Amino acid sequence: MSSSRPAATQHLRDLARLRRVRDRIDREYARPLDVEALARGVNMSAGHLSRQFRAAYGESPYSYLMTRRIERAMALLRRGDLSVTEVCFEVGCSSLGTFSSRFTELVGVPPSVYRREAQQATEGMPSCVSKQVTRPIRNREAPASSLT
Repeated sequence: MSSSRPAATQHLRDLARLRRVRDRIDREYARPLDVEALARGVNMSAGHLSRQFRAAYGESPYSYLMTRRIERAMALLRRGDLSVTEVCFEVGCSSLGTFSSRFTELVGVPPSVYRREAQQATEGMPSCVSKQVTRPIRNREAPASSLT
């Protein structure tokens, strides 16, 4: 039984480090972040961090980061005062193509279509409600053809 105690203690330490990584992604999603930098921040190898993060949260650190970026992009696109390109760079993406592909994958429509249709779909809705109902979850939030 005493041999399981160090393993349990290490597991709790690892979970705390993974929470710090997740919190950093949540805070700094618009900054340049990569798995190596995130891993260095918690004294883990990139491979170990990726495996442990996926086991704890069900997705890789990169996937989690991109989901946070797309979530923020959705809010900016609903606001309607920035172009798709401006939103792309505002949320920390450096490639419009990657941003658009990932956005379409997660949301179900390209960012330009989302921008056009989301303003109508969430009109009059409190922002706290619109954020919840428009949260990207792997193509389940929007039908392929339209948001409405």
